[in-house]
Amino acid sequence: MLFICYPKCTTCRKAQKWLDENRIGYELRDIKENNPTLEELTDWYTKSGLPLKKFFNTSGTLYKSMDLKNKLADMSEEEQLRLLSTNGMLVKRPIAVNGSTVLVGFKESEWEKLK
Repeated sequence: MLFICYPKCTTCRKAQKWLDENRIGYELRDIKENNPTLEELTDWYTKSGLPLKKFFNTSGTLYKSMDLKNKLADMSEEEQLRLLSTNGMLVKRPIAVNGSTVLVGFKESEWEKLK
């Protein structure tokens, strides 16, 4: 399983602790150092079944400084995915990718699917 996180993020640390406690193996990837590519984001978005907005870190300072709250509605899905691929700090985390299962953000009840 691929576990994409930002090590300074408390939610990511909580998710990592949960994975460790549940003995779920993972490959850790720092989203700031190794940003998801356009191809990866497109694949994950398709597999997740989530609205694309769920992939944006809406509480992040970069999201706010770019005024994306008011800009995303006027952007196509491809434009939004391209934007996400430019900077890992725009992407909501953590992300867990396990085959066809893609989880964005950490909700323990949803992550139970990884067991």
